[in-house]
Order: sequence, then structure tokens, then C-alpha cells
Amino acid sequence: QVQLVESGGGLVQAGGSLRLSCAASGRTFSRSSMGWFRQAPGKEREFVAAVSGSTGNTYYADSVKGRFTISRDNAKNSVYLQMNSLKPEDTAVYYCARSSFVYVDPFIIPPQSDFRSWGQGTQVTVSS
Repeated sequence: QVQLVESGGGLVQAGGSLRLSCAASGRTFSRSSMGWFRQAPGKEREFVAAVSGSTGNTYYADSVKGRFTISRDNAKNSVYLQMNSLKPEDTAVYYCARSSFVYVDPFIIPPQSDFRSWGQGTQVTVSS
């Protein structure tokens, strides 16, 4: 059973930055694809960013391209989300998730349904 624990959320002013971290258990982390998703109040959970296992391909939602960066450290079984130029509309609970699939096509965003293991989430609030 894979366990994912997010940290790094908080309250920040618009234009500020936060770095989210996700620590994962398990010995197959380097082969796992990892993703960040978010859910704002009253809205469905949506894709934010992902990094594929093995290929290292990265994927971003259009709404965060150029502002957010996903990275991973396989030695630490961790994935990160650096969020810059934050906007009030980025306010949400952010979830880390794991997929056992490898994503080869750099232009096709991994489907949310592929991600079967989820963390508890961390709140990010951006004030205007």
C-alpha cells in the first residue's frame, strides 16, 4: 500500500510563492508517475501537473504553465510542486497522487483515473 503525505501548503498573498512536497512510501517510486491535483470549494478536482516515471516527461494544466514547476527526487521518494506568481484562483486543496503507468507521449496529459493512490491534501490559500 503506497502512502503519500503532502506538506507545504499555507496562506500567501497574490504574487507570492509556495513549494509543496509529497513524500511517498514504497520501493517502486522511481518507476511511478506522480501528479498534483487540486480541488477548490464547489468545484471538481482538476489536474495541475504530473511527471512520468522512467521517461521524466512533465505535464501542466494550461492555467499553471509558466508559473508552476513539478520535480521529483527519486533518492528521497519525493515529488515537489514549486508554485510562483500565485493567484487567488489557485486557492484549493492540493493533492499528490501516484500512477503506475508510464507516459511516453509528451503532449497527452495523463488521465486522472490512472492515479489510484492519493494523499490527504494540503490547503493553499492565496489572498488578493
